[in-house]
Amino acid sequence: MAIALPVIIVTVVGVFCGVLLSVADKYMAVPVDERVSEVRAMLPGANCGACGFAGCDEYAEKLVNEGVKTNLCTPGGAGTAQNISAFLGAEFEDVAAKTAIVCCAGTIQHTQYVMDYQGPQTCEACNYNYQGRGSCSHGCLGFGDCVIVCQYGAMEIVNGIAKVDKSRCTGCGMCAKVCPNALIKIVPASSEVFVACSSTDRGAFTRKVCSAGCIGCKRCEKACNFDAITITDNLASIDPEKCTNCGECVKVCPTKVIRVDQCQPQINVPDAG
Repeated sequence: MAIALPVIIVTVVGVFCGVLLSVADKYMAVPVDERVSEVRAMLPGANCGACGFAGCDEYAEKLVNEGVKTNLCTPGGAGTAQNISAFLGAEFEDVAAKTAIVCCAGTIQHTQYVMDYQGPQTCEACNYNYQGRGSCSHGCLGFGDCVIVCQYGAMEIVNGIAKVDKSRCTGCGMCAKVCPNALIKIVPASSEVFVACSSTDRGAFTRKVCSAGCIGCKRCEKACNFDAITITDNLASIDPEKCTNCGECVKVCPTKVIRVDQCQPQINVPDAG
């Protein structure tokens, strides 16, 4: 009896709790709109956050319950936006295609390693423990954290730095999130010209550590007829909303750091006229 009584009590308590949970599940359940799961199935499932939400689940919920725009998923593209718009009866707007660019031209031909790094072979670890292994502390670390995280095979390491295959890139931004030096930017896919450097060091120092770095000479800024280029903290930057891809800045850049193809320092730009 001494053993049976505790068993009976536990059993009764368990049954009681089970009944309470069943009642709570029936009367306190939050109605779930089945459209959320159907919209979720239309999304690519990258969970990249390019839409501005935590992932595909949250975006699907916002689409159904709050009517956010259907064109925020850049990996899904126009096809996904059209399907969701048709399903929800929402207005369709085309997706603004985006792509990633790597703002560094410090290949093994232009810069050098200053240490024999032996730690974990990741960009994050190398940057955290040693602020990089190269002569330029702003440059690409070259271990390929971006390559690993890319779900579309659009990233690779070429001559020691990351390069983007624009034909595969969806502009999801996952690579940009993992780059410890914030070298990867997401820009409109129509942008052809970019500054392949992120160094804010003075020009004289940049020349010493990388022959392909921006030296802040302002020649590009003066050559641009559309006010698309500015020099801030010794570094040129291009406003993609103003840039017309005319290539005048490419012609005058003394270090060839303003480029169309990241790993090609010499760019053939047709002369005006």
